Amino acid sequence: MSGPFPFVFEAGGEAKRFAPATERNREAIADVLDSVLPVDGTVLEIASGTGEHIVYFARRFPKRQWQPSDPDPVALASITAWTEEAGRTNLKQPLRFDAASDWEAIKADAIICINMAHISPWNATLGLLRNAALILSPGAPLYLYGPFRQEGIPTAPSNEAFDESLKSRDPQWGLRYVDAIEANAHAAGLTSAHIIQMPANNLSLIFKRADPQV
Repeated sequence: MSGPFPFVFEAGGEAKRFAPATERNREAIADVLDSVLPVDGTVLEIASGTGEHIVYFARRFPKRQWQPSDPDPVALASITAWTEEAGRTNLKQPLRFDAASDWEAIKADAIICINMAHISPWNATLGLLRNAALILSPGAPLYLYGPFRQEGIPTAPSNEAFDESLKSRDPQWGLRYVDAIEANAHAAGLTSAHIIQMPANNLSLIFKRADPQV
């Protein structure tokens, strides 16, 4: 991610951070993940931010191993604080790397990425798609969540205002078009997205690693 995530300090603590939207969206996201993720294996989260989502998912889905990651030292400190407090054996220590980098040494049976595409440069999303296609097995899922644009479908006024706010903070940020993500997903070796409407004008985009034999 480019620049610090919009964290909120917890009263009395410096490392552990809060993202206010997490409690509002985590159950809806988990409900989708319940039908998307493999029954076991390692789920890699890209751009884990505060670490709140992955701690919640580790509790809700105890049969999976959960691997957080983020490039931002502030985020990594928050993720570590959340994971240590949770004390779960299925929750790993965070990895430090950027979505746009190469992930050759990383193994995962599924990948999730929540609210990254619009608050990072476009090459972070391209790196996510490219690397997911390289490390996932055929049929394994890549799950994206956030506010996205769709061709021919009006964007909610709140999303338009959010997009303007993001671009005022960093010209490389902003809401991405699903069609553009899909085109690059296909080029990388992923399937078309299964799109699910989510609360608060967000979308879930579910890709799978295409089978090169088909």
